Amino acid sequence: MKTSFSRRQFIQATGASVALFNIVPSHVLGQNAPSNKIVMGAIGVGSQGSGNMGQFLGMQDVVVRACCDVNKKRTDAFKTRVDKQYNNQDCLVYKDFRELLDRPDIDAVMVATPDHWHAAIECYAATRGKDIYGEKPFTHNLRDGRAVVDALKANGRIFQAGSWQRSTGNFRTAVELVRNGRIGKVKRIEIGLPNGGRGHAPVANAPIPEGLDWNFWLGPAPFRPYQGVFDWNWRWVLDWGGGQMMDWICHHCDIGLWAAGKDRIGPTKITSGGMEFDDGKGIYDSPTSYKYTCTYEDGLEVVVANASQLEKGMGARWIGENGEWVWVSRGGQATSRPEIWDMKPEPGEFRLPSTSGHFREFIDCVKSRAMTITPAEISHRITSVGHLGQVAMFTGRTINWDYKTEQIIGDPIANAMLGRESRAPWKLEGLV
Repeated sequence: MKTSFSRRQFIQATGASVALFNIVPSHVLGQNAPSNKIVMGAIGVGSQGSGNMGQFLGMQDVVVRACCDVNKKRTDAFKTRVDKQYNNQDCLVYKDFRELLDRPDIDAVMVATPDHWHAAIECYAATRGKDIYGEKPFTHNLRDGRAVVDALKANGRIFQAGSWQRSTGNFRTAVELVRNGRIGKVKRIEIGLPNGGRGHAPVANAPIPEGLDWNFWLGPAPFRPYQGVFDWNWRWVLDWGGGQMMDWICHHCDIGLWAAGKDRIGPTKITSGGMEFDDGKGIYDSPTSYKYTCTYEDGLEVVVANASQLEKGMGARWIGENGEWVWVSRGGQATSRPEIWDMKPEPGEFRLPSTSGHFREFIDCVKSRAMTITPAEISHRITSVGHLGQVAMFTGRTINWDYKTEQIIGDPIANAMLGRESRAPWKLEGLV
């Protein structure tokens, strides 16, 4: 069974009720007093960021105080929404994320910008003492990912990645089944991600929309003239995103490696299975078809491909040494024998702790300082699988990976592809 349960549908389905924030004496509200609220800012308030913030706006112990986007149309709309929620005019608006993050009254931020901005914003946020709910993929390149992890750790910050499938029922059931050996030792994992991905055709010499700061939007990425592409379709341009593969690697691959207990390490070998492109689309240069295989120290094979190349399509499928299997995707699941799905954990077996919901858990961890279910190190390791797959496919050869030192062995050309020079003034060393 295939489904098309989207991130937007998830946010709508788990939406909390609206709560107004009014200043009243703390002895009246107790734990809901303003001094006990987590004060949040939003950086990137397009479709995904606005949807995310809808969750936090509905929490009684959270107040959203500021927003930031290089597109004035976005911040105007978001401010109107927040002010209506709280029945005031207090939501502050910024174009420069540094001004928002320099505010001492902001406890945490939600970051939902294009991929190429994640590292710069999150490194700066960490140094300013902010906890972060950050969208996936973790970073635009592998080297930046390690820099963000280090900055968060050095500053004692809480991080939750937007890999919300970890907080969803059928994915959690599948993880428990695999961890408890219901299909025996896992020998192969198949990760099916979306096919292709292209938007409207770019337009040379297109006028920059009113209110959009194009140079700031590009930020650390190489400069290029505006061609009508910035909303959503930025992800098909490798300077800014990584196509469908990188957009989804932290969903189904995350679940696949979580169940296998491989989400804190990395593969040792990555072999290209080839990729294809849809030519004639101007600046769109991400692959529309892709496949590669990661091999781990114990021989586990993880195949990552666009859905049409795999038997079960979208989702994660674990195959055991005796041929038994479990498959899960958004809103659907299947097993080699129907009764496997109903095998609940026995006393003493692995069982995931209960979840209060992905967004709620972030706020709870901000308060308790406990580790989230998708912390930075894990999100970096999962995203690294995608980065390594890109290198293998673009070089067209097998690469050998030392996940402890995070170096490609014996291939300096491939190793150099794991990072890139940021455009001034957005070099990470100047932001941490």
